[in-house]
This record gives sequence, C-alpha cells and structure tokens, in this order.
Amino acid sequence: MEKEKLILAALEARTHAYTPYSHFQVGAALLTRSGKVYQGCNIENASYTPTICAERNAFFKAVYEGEREFEAIAIAGSPEGECISYAAPCGVCRQVMMEFCDPETFHIIIAKSPEEYVEYSLKEMLPMGFGPGDLQLG
Repeated sequence: MEKEKLILAALEARTHAYTPYSHFQVGAALLTRSGKVYQGCNIENASYTPTICAERNAFFKAVYEGEREFEAIAIAGSPEGECISYAAPCGVCRQVMMEFCDPETFHIIIAKSPEEYVEYSLKEMLPMGFGPGDLQLG
C-alpha cells in the first residue's frame, strides 16, 4: 500500500476520536505484512488512565484478528479541526510496537496530510528498545 493511502486512512480514523477532555484527536492506520489495514482512534476517559491511544487501538484490533506481522503505521494527530501538527507516538505505544515489530524495518509515518509527513524506523523512535528477544536466555 502506498503511503498516501495509509495516511488518508489515519486521517479518516482521526474523525472517530472521542476526545471531550483534551480535544486532541489522533487517528492511526496500521499496515500488516499481508496488506490489511487496521484503523484506530484515541478514546478518552474522565479518569484519564483508561484512555487508549489510536496506535494501540489499531494494534489491539489487528492482534485480536490474528495478525502478528506489521509493516508500517501512519499517525495523524492534532487539536480538533484540521490536522496542523505532527503527533509522535507516546512511549507506551512505542513499547507495544516493539512487542510486535522489527525495529529495523517497521516504519512510523507521522503526518499532517498526504503531502506533509515525516517517517522514522521504530529503532530511530525507540533506541535500545526492550522486546521479546530480550527475554530469551542463552
């Protein structure tokens, strides 16, 4: 899938965000190795801790459906209205990515629009990340 389509899917997912407290809407579109795309949005809660980020929302939907191999994620986040800023994934979301993705090859696309985006590998965004391989002895 081309980046533009993945970014458009993230922007569309952003319109579903439930953000009555922060008014900061985030959408994510996660591309699996098989070519499927899973969308997620942030969903806030009055007590804040149960809030879920768009990225984890997309990952958990995909994992529930049996997916375990991922290529890229596009993220679009900004205050309500037009997407005017870049929103990098939080540390918790980066750690979830580390659980399921190869840090060398998984790409994180942070977008304002299909024409305005930056792209990083997971390794660049989470240097010295701790993942499943760190728990294997021997």
